[in-house]
Amino acid sequence: MQTRTQHFGVLIPSTNITVETELSRLPSGYQAHYARLYSSTPGNPFSPSRDEDIDYQSRLLGTARVEMVILMQTSASLFADDYDDTVSRRMSAAANGVPATTSADAVGRALRALGARRIALVSPYSADASARAKRYFSLKHGLEVMAVEGFAATDSYAIGNLSPAMARDAFARVDRPEIDAFVVPGANFPTMASIAGWEREFNKPVVTSTQAALWAMARQLGGEPLAGFGRLLEQLPGD
Repeated sequence: MQTRTQHFGVLIPSTNITVETELSRLPSGYQAHYARLYSSTPGNPFSPSRDEDIDYQSRLLGTARVEMVILMQTSASLFADDYDDTVSRRMSAAANGVPATTSADAVGRALRALGARRIALVSPYSADASARAKRYFSLKHGLEVMAVEGFAATDSYAIGNLSPAMARDAFARVDRPEIDAFVVPGANFPTMASIAGWEREFNKPVVTSTQAALWAMARQLGGEPLAGFGRLLEQLPGD
């Protein structure tokens, strides 16, 4: 039984309306502390957040003595090949040197830990952002993207109001034997309560942004497995 509370910092875009609710499902041994970020390009809801906000908010989280910082903005990683490494170093440096990661990198690592190589990408993003996601997972994580289904959401608010049933229906449309796992990027898309049911129905792992970020945190901090959110968190496989 986990006896020590794990404190971790979560950076989210200012428009995100989902992550705090998703993480409220965690048991008492995990405590998230939140900070919000402005977009660097207000006209593009999927662009990275401002560097100055990331630095400032990470520094404030550091004063709370969090043990890790996670950027929950998967789309931000899709705009530059070195973004994950660069922003993780910035967050870590600002938060007193604690480990840091991005939700996008956590998704890629989680898939490899599960042994998945061929994936179906079910994305709430715009067509451009979905194409960027396909390129990201292919080039950075060596995954073969067998299918892409997108919901063409125009902004973050639209993603937050999407129904999880849309993902389930997309899985049914693209599913075939050679696909190892389904991937649902986008931490503003509510998924946590649905993952276990999706896996039972399709008999394949499902990896989402928020779930993968929690996996990275639990692996880093030595936390206990989490039941009810899919095999990734129930097994905590290593990468």
